[in-house]
Amino acid sequence: MGARRLDQAAAHPVGTSVTIIRLVGVYRADGGLRGELRYLAGHYIRGQSCSLCDITHSPFRRKATWDAAAAALGIPIDLVHLNEMEPDLAAFVGDRAACVVAQTPQGWAMVLGDEELSAVHGDVDSFFTALRGALPAVE
Repeated sequence: MGARRLDQAAAHPVGTSVTIIRLVGVYRADGGLRGELRYLAGHYIRGQSCSLCDITHSPFRRKATWDAAAAALGIPIDLVHLNEMEPDLAAFVGDRAACVVAQTPQGWAMVLGDEELSAVHGDVDSFFTALRGALPAVE
């Protein structure tokens, strides 16, 4: 899949568009065995959560509905943990994880923040509806 150009009429002057190279979902958790164990302890003992984790994963593995919907999106979407981010992505995201950002030729753009991710209550279909609605608003 290549880059995708999206009409930006609502956010930009008529006739302009933004090229999205890829989307990146950033979990509010570290990866690796230590990070997974820390997340599980925080989730089940202290009630902490990661809104993106709730969307992409069931308690024990990634949701098949996520994989199917992501494949059908038409834009590459990568998922990374806090300790797996590229330096420029980490600088852009800062403390705003969990989130979904778009990589464009101009740099990173926020697509969905933690509040929007939480609002879908872990539902994959609702996430992709919100994502499609947010893509034309990428600035």
